[in-house]
Amino acid sequence: MLLLQPSAVPAPALRGRPRPRRRLVPPPLASAPASIVVSSDEDAFTRCSGYLFEEGAATESELPTAYDLPGIAAVYRRRPLLVLRRSLQIGTSFGRWFALRYLDRVNERADDMFELRAAQLRRILLELGPAFVKIAQAVSSRPDVVPPAYLDELSLLQDRIAPFSNDVAFNIIEKELGLPLDMVFSEITPEPVAAASLGQVYQARLRSSGKIVAVKVQRPGVQAAISLDIYILRFLASLARKAAKLNTDLPAVLDEWASSLFREMDYREEARNGLKFRELFGKFRDVSVPEMYLEQTRRRVLIMEWIEGEKLSEVRDQYLVEVGVYCSLSQLLEYGFYHADPHPGNLLRTVDGKLAYLDFGMMGEFRQELRDGFIEACLHLVNRDFDALAKDFVTLGLLPPTAQKGEVTKALTGVFENAVNRGVQNISFGDLSGNLGRTMYKFKFQIPSYFSLVIRSLAVLEGIAISFNPKYKVLGSSYPWIARKVLTDSSPKLRSTLQTLLYKDGTFQIDRLESLLTESLRARTEQSLVRNEQDVDSTRYAIKQVLSFTLADQGAFVKDLLLQEIAKGIDALGVATLSSATSAAASRLPFGGGPSPLTSLDDEDATNLRNLYRLLLLLSKVSQKENPSPIPEYNSAIEKEGGSTDELALALYGMTSLPEFLPVLSVIPELPPESQQQLLLLPADLTNRILSRALARTIRRLM
Repeated sequence: MLLLQPSAVPAPALRGRPRPRRRLVPPPLASAPASIVVSSDEDAFTRCSGYLFEEGAATESELPTAYDLPGIAAVYRRRPLLVLRRSLQIGTSFGRWFALRYLDRVNERADDMFELRAAQLRRILLELGPAFVKIAQAVSSRPDVVPPAYLDELSLLQDRIAPFSNDVAFNIIEKELGLPLDMVFSEITPEPVAAASLGQVYQARLRSSGKIVAVKVQRPGVQAAISLDIYILRFLASLARKAAKLNTDLPAVLDEWASSLFREMDYREEARNGLKFRELFGKFRDVSVPEMYLEQTRRRVLIMEWIEGEKLSEVRDQYLVEVGVYCSLSQLLEYGFYHADPHPGNLLRTVDGKLAYLDFGMMGEFRQELRDGFIEACLHLVNRDFDALAKDFVTLGLLPPTAQKGEVTKALTGVFENAVNRGVQNISFGDLSGNLGRTMYKFKFQIPSYFSLVIRSLAVLEGIAISFNPKYKVLGSSYPWIARKVLTDSSPKLRSTLQTLLYKDGTFQIDRLESLLTESLRARTEQSLVRNEQDVDSTRYAIKQVLSFTLADQGAFVKDLLLQEIAKGIDALGVATLSSATSAAASRLPFGGGPSPLTSLDDEDATNLRNLYRLLLLLSKVSQKENPSPIPEYNSAIEKEGGSTDELALALYGMTSLPEFLPVLSVIPELPPESQQQLLLLPADLTNRILSRALARTIRRLM
């Protein structure tokens, strides 16, 4: 349920609904929004499906308040005629529409009738009620999937549905609160200011505090209609799975969605979700979460803080989309508690330029092991480790443990390689999911029930951004955050993943570290999410970011890896220098020179020397955030066994003349005091590591 933005139309005065023999005439609220326009006295759902909650139908006292399929089945097995009537209504409504679409194509009038059929489909969904409207809302923010005419019609289902009777709504409020309306509110709008699938919203002023609030009232008959529709749809889902031999457990996916929908119908649960969401994310920069009035909220009436704003999809604010991406990633991968219904009507741009989240009825939870598995899958995808990606799919429940890993790896390579070659910023979430679904059928690829809400949340977010930035890719925006997460997280599983990623067959993969660091600098953090932010010197800023990160507690693991590799490189440099001095001395002798100091290095020392050179370059000349490094090829010449003498000579020469390293030194005074203290400890740590390696090398040679 959404709050509509303020309108230029003169707002109706808020009214006090009088108790018997008492007239209440409150002053109008200046901020009261215009009422929604209603084309008929009765909404389409009540007119066409009212029999679902009339006398003789299932009552709310009979139906379970939480999703319970056996309980729902027990109620409707006693009403076979009602089930048959509803099934016929659903079948004939959609059947008639599909028949008309078929005739349009046969008569070559499909293009001419496109907008008309879109409007007809919207009316059918309204007539069938909340369950079908909810399904339509899920696709109403995907301009890359839904044709524009249908998108325009389906978007009306987000918050512009015809409301039900005001008298019925006010009676529900009084019944739920147990008090006359004017004892709770000093003012209330005479008409709803917004209406959606489950209820409608009034603006009011609390008598006790004088605060302006939104009062959401549930539609009558919603519980009965949704219960019966789920009962029918689940039966159809079972038939479809058996008939089409689908791998995905459609009934389980439907059960997950139904459970969230039942929780959404209990406004007390929504209020508790809102309180938790506000506690976790309400303090984020430029994020606004309304206050919930839990004590005054009941199962069918919700009272929350009133927020003025416009739909995010209508204001075309790229900055707030970035705020939304950062906040959504924090919800999904940091806290595991996420908004599972972020359609455009639930995201507002407030009058002070913040992103406001509304409607906390449909929330999802992402367990820690699944969050780690999702991050690992993204890392392995971007780094083309398709064998590890196949194992991630088993961990996430997308593939059964019995799947043939070799064949799966080969199939995943065919699905993803072309997409990854275009670069992480060009990977479309929709393209990946579509290609994956078509290709992995033979491996019994399935969508776990928990994953359906995650996919929906990401897909809707990408759809909102695509509506005014067709080139936007949610995975491209997510990967920098994931890179920063895997570099800073203290989770043993993610640290093990990072260790495995950076060391392939025991060899340090400098390209992968460089890619992770460079991408992580593109990540939007709460500190960097500042509107119209401008860096005076982006290269200098990037260097400070790298140093601050590696010297902080959260970068301790990466710092240890860097010191380890630098120590290896300096040790190799010492060997090369000693060999060079020996060779120079030998060349002055009458019997001629010895071997080249570079050809005398073994493969390990040669690799360590190259890595040292590239690490120093990485720390001294960090790529600008606007120009992240491409996804690296890991079979490059720099990592091939042996390499070339010219490359080693270039590396050795480069380390003797590195003026680029000066910017690192110049930013040290600008680092935080705690980072400067950590920096002072590095020489001793590095010296100990070098001495240990030199001692170990000497012992090996002596032995």
